[in-house]
Amino acid sequence: MSGAMAKDLPTEQAILTSPPEVPPAIERDHNAKVVVELETVEKVGTMADGVEYVYWSFGGTVPGSFIRVKEGDEIEFHLSNHPSSKMPHNIDLHAVTGPGGGATSSFTAPGHTSTFAFKALNPGLYVYHCATAPVGMHIANGMYGLILVEPKEGLPKVDREYYVMQGDFYTKGKYGEPGLQPFDMEKAINEHADYVVFNGAVGSLTGDKSLKAEVGETVRLYVGNGGPNLVSSFHVIGEIFDKVYVEGGNLVNENIQTTLVPAGGSAIVEFKVEVPGNLILVDHSIFRAFNKGALGMLSVKGKEDKTIYSGKIDDRIYLPEGSAVQSVDKKVEVVKASNKKEKIEFGKRIYDANCMACHQPNGQGIPGAFPPVAKSDYLNADPIRAVEAIVHGLEGPIKVNGESFNSVMPAMDLTDEQIANVVTYLLNSWDNKGGEITAEQVKKVRANKPH
Repeated sequence: MSGAMAKDLPTEQAILTSPPEVPPAIERDHNAKVVVELETVEKVGTMADGVEYVYWSFGGTVPGSFIRVKEGDEIEFHLSNHPSSKMPHNIDLHAVTGPGGGATSSFTAPGHTSTFAFKALNPGLYVYHCATAPVGMHIANGMYGLILVEPKEGLPKVDREYYVMQGDFYTKGKYGEPGLQPFDMEKAINEHADYVVFNGAVGSLTGDKSLKAEVGETVRLYVGNGGPNLVSSFHVIGEIFDKVYVEGGNLVNENIQTTLVPAGGSAIVEFKVEVPGNLILVDHSIFRAFNKGALGMLSVKGKEDKTIYSGKIDDRIYLPEGSAVQSVDKKVEVVKASNKKEKIEFGKRIYDANCMACHQPNGQGIPGAFPPVAKSDYLNADPIRAVEAIVHGLEGPIKVNGESFNSVMPAMDLTDEQIANVVTYLLNSWDNKGGEITAEQVKKVRANKPH
């Protein structure tokens, strides 16, 4: 590349990583000319189980590739737009001091590569995004990511680093409606998001994709918010942030429960994990977590410390206002399954949206709190009992797989069809005995409401 920059600096290729991974910390004590090669790609991906979406991306992922450089480095940036793209793209890096954050210099037609350079003057964690018109549409389709400019002295060492970025999505169909869902500009303008997710999709940080740590380790999360509209109230259930680098800058706050991450902004949070268990990452605008997808998990393994957290010591019924069973009569529309295979498929979506938070992604439940539905002797002995629990709610003692539970499950606002699907899904998952429940069976249970 010709130009006035970086003539006397050693040259190195930037290591780019896909979320939730982060490039290794920079060990060198000098500046370098860092060559970044990033490609824009438009491709179909999975938004949620059964829901597809045409993502526009940097590096083929949402969020885009994580970039890590050092304060004072000179960056030679190559932006390539894949020949299959239908749109021109560019990149506005908030780490750039210069017009458009590089957007004008990087405007790139499909099948072309643009090159520009900048010097990383200010340390911090910065968002980058596409700034091609219509800007909101490009960002809403997933064109954002993070670039970390490490301070000259580096960041303190930690045991684990992860990359988490929130985004809001607007689809023609409502949340969970199956099929290839197109972008809805009117919903985006009105800021009525159907999906609010971490790392581009529902379930991207749960189950086998959960983040991992060991007891005693210090975890650092690089948290970004691509927006395009919504501010994130980022929170980890079961942890307190020992440090928060406020808005990704130099200001460090301590002992924080929830930190705001603006659209187009970031934060760095650090905490030491003291006890084992699953820590839940959420946007604490909480309906977004449990109804729109903004939920992730950090699985911590290691030795218990009962002096820090005892687990449940005692459990007894407490009903000062009478029955605590909840019921909502409002009806909702569902897509009807035409065969058993579809019932299982649709039932999984119902489970993920309504049951997974308590009974867990693998159906194992939570000891002492929520019974397992995996390999469940209670379910397999009489599947209608599961239907009754969903239709009418369940309270009082039960025994499942030899363990006693004594809690309250509220009735669920689901149709007969949806309940038949989810129980059929349970029967055919996690080593249960198989079988099928019909909407007619659910209807009979509903008609026999206990008094």
